[in-house]
This record gives sequence, structure tokens and C-alpha cells, in this order.
Amino acid sequence: MEIGNKPLKMGWKYGIGFALFSAIIYTLLLLFFNSVSNNIDYSVSEMLIQGAIFGLLFVIIFPLVMKLFGKKLSNSDTLKIIPVLESDEEIEIHGPANMFRGIEGVGGKLFLTNKNIIFKSHKINIQTGQTAFDYNDIKGIETLKTLNLINNRLRITTVDDNSHVFVVNERDLWLKHLQERIEL
Repeated sequence: MEIGNKPLKMGWKYGIGFALFSAIIYTLLLLFFNSVSNNIDYSVSEMLIQGAIFGLLFVIIFPLVMKLFGKKLSNSDTLKIIPVLESDEEIEIHGPANMFRGIEGVGGKLFLTNKNIIFKSHKINIQTGQTAFDYNDIKGIETLKTLNLINNRLRITTVDDNSHVFVVNERDLWLKHLQERIEL
């Protein structure tokens, strides 16, 4: 998320959570393959150690790779997402997000303007386009967790009882900025 032109960095809690999540998934996969294969025979402690090492390496190596190749990715047309705005509308806050449209988690950017919430997808999706709704049309905001572990989802319900689920970084900060703009 950016406020003005100043990027907001992800906190250390997300890094630790990501490491733990990666380690758990890797360990569960090892346990599964160990149980269905006759050729693999790891002890539970070996699998736990491998999972912990994988989680730590993934959290260290993934950010390094993103630093090396991130500029190339961020200069691509798919990440230069600009919404269609009304003539007197200005972007105040924006950041990467996913919006669920049916079962598809559509990747793109979420924008808070002086008038609307806008989600615009990037081109690498099945469902593309822009979704916008006025702050006055919001009936409620609810925080959700992914897999009951990761605090990264927001459900926005509009007055016509439609729900819009977004996956964002720094969910609580997005919630704060949304609450400042709406009257519930």
C-alpha cells in the first residue's frame, strides 16, 4: 500500500507468519508423501527440521529474489494499473490486492479515492475489469482470516446486500482508512 508516493513496508509479524505457514505446509506435504510412498522414510523429527529450514529459507530467499527481479516486474504493463476515475475524483491510497469474483481470486490493485473504493484487475486474470462503489453504499466491513490463520481479508457488504471479499497486506491499516471514509 502506498500513502501518497511513500511505500508502506510489510511488518515483521507477516514475515514470521509467512515463515510458519510455509514451514507447516511443507512439513504436511512431507508427511503425506512419506505415508503414501514406500521409497521415502523420514522420521517425524527429520521432517519437522526440514520444514523449519524450508520456512526460514523461503522467507529469506524469496525477498532477495523479489529485490533482484522486482524492478523488472514492477515496470511491466500488468502492474501499472490505473483506474478510470470521475472528473473530480482523486486517488488517496492504493495497494496490491485480490478480489474474489466467484471462486477466482482476481489479482490487481485496490484504490481508496475521495469518493469510492475501486478495485481494478491486472491483465493476467480470467475475469478482468474495474469494480467501484461509493462509500455511502457500504453497509458493513468485516475482517476475515485466510485458512483461519492469516489476517489478510476484508469483506465489504453494500446496501444491496452484495459482499466483496478482498485479500490485502496490512489489513488493519486498510480497515482504519476505510472506517475513516465511511459512516456505519
